[in-house]
Amino acid sequence: MEARASGFGLLSAAPPWFHWGMKVESLHIGMDVRHPQYGTGTVKSITESAADILFTDGKRTVSPEAAGLEPAEASATVSGLGIPLKQFVREAVEETVASLGIEKPDDATGKLGQRWHRGKIVMHPHDPALQTKEVELEVFFHKVVMVRNNLRVLEQKINAHEKLSDAEKVEMQQYITRSYGSLTTFNILFREKEDQF
Repeated sequence: MEARASGFGLLSAAPPWFHWGMKVESLHIGMDVRHPQYGTGTVKSITESAADILFTDGKRTVSPEAAGLEPAEASATVSGLGIPLKQFVREAVEETVASLGIEKPDDATGKLGQRWHRGKIVMHPHDPALQTKEVELEVFFHKVVMVRNNLRVLEQKINAHEKLSDAEKVEMQQYITRSYGSLTTFNILFREKEDQF
């Protein structure tokens, strides 16, 4: 058994099953934490050895380590990392973006047909007293590509869904197919045929 010091003096030796909580240094204002007795709360202020935490039954001052306080929000620890953290995060984000089928705006613009670069869509209302609306084709094309990508992700999620029956998947697929069909008007904007709807 080990004896630990808290902000309120030396604690007696703890039994082996006892879990020491977070150190006060690991807290930040607004952090959600979990107390073994009071439940979940939010850190409102921090001193050198204690924190004021707002629980559902009111505000309490606790010594985080002695009280067995734990984070209530998701956290991750990466140890033994063979590459710099910045590179690790960048690669993880790039892999996630790629798996979701999300494209950077520059990537979408690169797929726009050459004749449409720096072009505009002009919408004229029937009433000549009303102002026309101009939208750069690169901006419009990016939105079209995002709709296409989101439909593809939706299609993948439907196909991979465990609780949907085959009949339900087919029914939902029909709506996606109809949506693709409605968007074929914009195929003329794509440089490559394989990128079209």
